[in-house]
Amino acid sequence: MCGIAGFLLPDATASAETLRTVTVAMTDAIAHRGPDDSGVWMDPVAGIALGHRRLSIVDLSAAGHQPMLGADGRFVLSFNGEIYNFGELRDELEALGHGFRGHSDTEVLLAAVRQWGLREALERCNGMLAIALWDQERRTLTLARDRLGKKPLYYGCFGGTWMFGSELKALVAHPAFRREIDRDALATYLRYAYLPAPHCIFKNVRKLPPASLLHLTAGMDAAEAQPEAYWSAQEAALSGARHPFGGDLEEATDHLAILLNDAVGKRMVADVSLGALLSGGIDSTTVVAVMQALADRPTKTFCIGFHEAKVNEAEHAAAIARHLGTDHTELYLSPQDCLALVPQIPQLFDEPFADPSQIPTFMVSRMAREHVTVALTGDGGDELFAGYTAYRRCLEQWDSARRLPAGMRQGLAQLARAFDSGNAARFLGEGRARKVVAGLADRAVRMGGATPVAMLAAKRSVWDRPEMLVPGARDLPTVLTDGQRQAEGLDPLKAMQQVDIEGYLTDDILVKVDRASMAVALEVRCPLLDWRIVAFALSLPSEMTFGPGGGKLVLRNLLRRSVPESLWQRPKAGFGLPVAEWLRGPLRDWAQTLFDGRRLDLGGLLSSQMILELWQQHLSRTHNHERILWALLMFKAWHEHWCTSAHPGGSPHQVG
Repeated sequence: MCGIAGFLLPDATASAETLRTVTVAMTDAIAHRGPDDSGVWMDPVAGIALGHRRLSIVDLSAAGHQPMLGADGRFVLSFNGEIYNFGELRDELEALGHGFRGHSDTEVLLAAVRQWGLREALERCNGMLAIALWDQERRTLTLARDRLGKKPLYYGCFGGTWMFGSELKALVAHPAFRREIDRDALATYLRYAYLPAPHCIFKNVRKLPPASLLHLTAGMDAAEAQPEAYWSAQEAALSGARHPFGGDLEEATDHLAILLNDAVGKRMVADVSLGALLSGGIDSTTVVAVMQALADRPTKTFCIGFHEAKVNEAEHAAAIARHLGTDHTELYLSPQDCLALVPQIPQLFDEPFADPSQIPTFMVSRMAREHVTVALTGDGGDELFAGYTAYRRCLEQWDSARRLPAGMRQGLAQLARAFDSGNAARFLGEGRARKVVAGLADRAVRMGGATPVAMLAAKRSVWDRPEMLVPGARDLPTVLTDGQRQAEGLDPLKAMQQVDIEGYLTDDILVKVDRASMAVALEVRCPLLDWRIVAFALSLPSEMTFGPGGGKLVLRNLLRRSVPESLWQRPKAGFGLPVAEWLRGPLRDWAQTLFDGRRLDLGGLLSSQMILELWQQHLSRTHNHERILWALLMFKAWHEHWCTSAHPGGSPHQVG
């Protein structure tokens, strides 16, 4: 696992010394992603520079050094990720006459590009990656990202200079970068508490969408740079609907077992220490059970625990570890442990991000990194096998709401939203008012959604009126709101899964895991997100995924074969944190400082009056605004860290 960065000038005006100095600054900004080695390749005549930071996982020798020049001298590659089937590709390429100096997947990818071209090479790859490939013959820089977007890649154009990096902080380190906040992106962030690709908090910057290629040439206008998709969950879902799995539940379980054994086995290949993050839930338990069956020694497993019983899964994870015979390590966190991390979040997540589980995710990554360099996880199980309770609720609500005419539903939804707890408290008292308003808000979602996906979009939203917080802003299109990105004709469950795979999974879950783990140089691998398992899951009829008892029917059936149901069959807990009470208690002073009215509006960027009203309502307990307040606080903390003239790199901030 690594970090990449670089830039392409509109003309050959910079010296080799300047190219190197700027590239080193960009890669130094992401040194945490690759502490083992660094490299720069440049061509002053072409105005191109590629940088790399290396976390050595496979082929620890100098033969894996990057940026890497291909055997024929045409292509130069800076590569972040792992190709799990690189051994098979290497055998195929050797049979076609290619030779290899070392044993890295980077060298294999270069040979694959030479043999088949980049698009076909990517289609043949099974792994996670973000790459920058320079074609010396055509003088073209191509950026690419893996199918599910497990590895990040930002790019932007400033003054004609194209720049890219694994994290936004690499671009900020370039002297041409301008930190101008995009109001529309900010409003979209405040709706979801994360920023969906391709949008970015800064103007003139984009996130490359998953499964995309982007070809850039010197002097190219930004409007001409259009990513080209080579795969999509939308197409995979449609293909699964056209060609559904034809067997019964046991046959589906057998097929999943074959796929998962191979996916886990491929992700256990490493020249460094290996372990797994074990939460005690169905997904991570299934992955660890397969790992333990394939391993010749106890698998190292790691878990975070909380003293609050309602969010603690450590005891369950420990019981599963004992049953499977893993070498288990756990760490119990106090509120003080979590709170101590809050000031560091803007540095870890260099774009505003407000999923509170970012805190325990970083904590468990840091603990695991003390023992291993690579860790497998169960990420992706909820999206692929319909594990979210939101799916069940949307299906139930849609079943009842669709009996009413659409116009009547919309009208009732508006009435429900209009009845806030301030009005209700006059008649019902504060305690009962909160419950009534919460129920009405749920009914508003139920009645207002035109489709189950629209209902899911409402549930994924932490605040449905972001334009009230960012004056003059508009919502940007996302997979949850853009019908062009939604597969038509799917049954309601599959439709929700598709938009979650392309949205919530990529832009929240995988961002959280990548930044939290790479901050401590821990490589995280997700076997359930093997693209073959994704395609299989999307081909399953919904009745094989979701039943009266909830989702993950096939996954549960597989897990029963190795772990007693009594050890894992329980309500989903997740990495929840008591944010609402923290904001009224130990985090109150910190939040109050950030919500200082004199500093809050940021030159008109935010509506300070609206925010202060939300804050006072939360403190008075008439409302629970924890989700939007956390998003606002994460933005405000991010802004103070990254958008002040005192911050190194780039120019002083501008707002507008």
